[in-house]
Formats: sequence, structure tokens, C-alpha cells
Amino acid sequence: MDNKVSSLLNDQVTKEFDSAYVYLAMAAYFESKGLSGMASWMQVQYGEEMKHGMKFFGYLNARGIKVSLGALPKPVADFGSVREVFEKSLAHEKLITASINKIYETAMEVNDHATTTFLQWFISEQVEEEKTAKDILVKLDQINDSSMGLIFLDKELGSRK
Repeated sequence: MDNKVSSLLNDQVTKEFDSAYVYLAMAAYFESKGLSGMASWMQVQYGEEMKHGMKFFGYLNARGIKVSLGALPKPVADFGSVREVFEKSLAHEKLITASINKIYETAMEVNDHATTTFLQWFISEQVEEEKTAKDILVKLDQINDSSMGLIFLDKELGSRK
């Protein structure tokens, strides 16, 4: 495997675990605000990001590349509103999308077809991740400052398994 591709893939392992950490911090914020449904939603998101990190980890191992884990920065723990949390979630997913696209483009440049095939699932997953965050933001716009609307949204998000 090309060194640039393996380096980017190794970086992505850390980015996925960082994503998990970001979502866990968001879950903690929601718990502190009594929004257990949103906290649960973020905990499910945390689990998904851990699985994503392990997929990259496993792929590198399968290709005979030593995994090198990077340090995780301390995530933001305080937010001004529910909306801000989901805005930050969407912004974070866009960063992850850009990172995966960069790996894909680099793999294409060096004709690493195995890596481009591997990344197809992640590219589709990122479309879903961004859409989900956007959909929640639309619902927050619809409920505006309604505390009852927020309670219903909290319950809806808490039903995610």
C-alpha cells in the first residue's frame, strides 16, 4: 500500500475514535440537561463511530499495515443550546466526509482499488450521517422554542436503537 494512503487511513482510525469521543461528550451534555432521549441517541452515535474506527483498524491490519493510534483531543463539553449541539454534529460529520473523500482521492491517484472499494461503504454512510443531522436541525427549526416540541423530539430521538 502506498505510504500516503496508509498514513491517511491511520489518521482516519484516530478521527473515528475522536468522533466517538465527541458524541460521548454530547451525550453527557444532554444528560446534564435532562434530555435522556437525545443522550441515548448520541450514545448510539458513539457506538457507531467506534465501529467505524474498528473497520479502518481491521482494514489496515488485513492489508499488513501497522496501526498507529494518535492522541484524542479533549472534546467540547458545554454547548449553548440543543441546536448548537446538532449544528456541531453536522459540522463534524462534514469534516469526516472531507477526510474520507481525501483518502479516496489519494487511493485513486495511486490505483489502490482495494482501498477505493473499502471506502465506498463509508462514503454512503457519510451521506446518511449528514442527512440525519440536517433532518434533526429541520425539526428543531419547526419546533422553534416550544418546550413541548423539544420533549417530543427528545422522545423520538430516544427511540433510536
